[in-house]
Amino acid sequence: MNYNDYISVVNDFPKKGISFKDISPLLKDPKAFHSAIKDMCKLAEEFKADIICGPESRAFIFGAAMAYEMNKGFVMARKGGKLPGVVYQITYQLEYGTATLAVPQSSFTKGQRVLLVDDLMATGGTFKALQDLVTMAGATPVGAVTLINLKEFEDSVVFKLKCKSLLDL
Repeated sequence: MNYNDYISVVNDFPKKGISFKDISPLLKDPKAFHSAIKDMCKLAEEFKADIICGPESRAFIFGAAMAYEMNKGFVMARKGGKLPGVVYQITYQLEYGTATLAVPQSSFTKGQRVLLVDDLMATGGTFKALQDLVTMAGATPVGAVTLINLKEFEDSVVFKLKCKSLLDL
């Protein structure tokens, strides 16, 4: 399936100079969405993960669907201040600001193999933060899967684990 047909581009959003990749058309089409999840799961097989983790919020869509399809659990890395109880938390730099991610301290077991999932890989800042957060929690990040890889950022990627994507834009 040509997934490019299901991604729209919105220039200068959320601020001037940013080219937002809108996944709404893909999510709206049941065949395209189902196919994308199946294909992302195929990409994930080589990582032999025990559990999947993704950052708020679009990763919840892909990560949870992949976890269901692969019969794995899913851990939501929430924005700072959104979780009760004791959490591991990390603040990191984005293209256009900063963000904080957190997971409950009980999210992973020691040494558990964790696949990181998100909708898009740009500079890898979110993935790097997620990798550090998972490691802080005692688990082992083994790789990442995304729907979209933004080729324009390949020279500035800070995330060093292997990442597989369905689309290179």
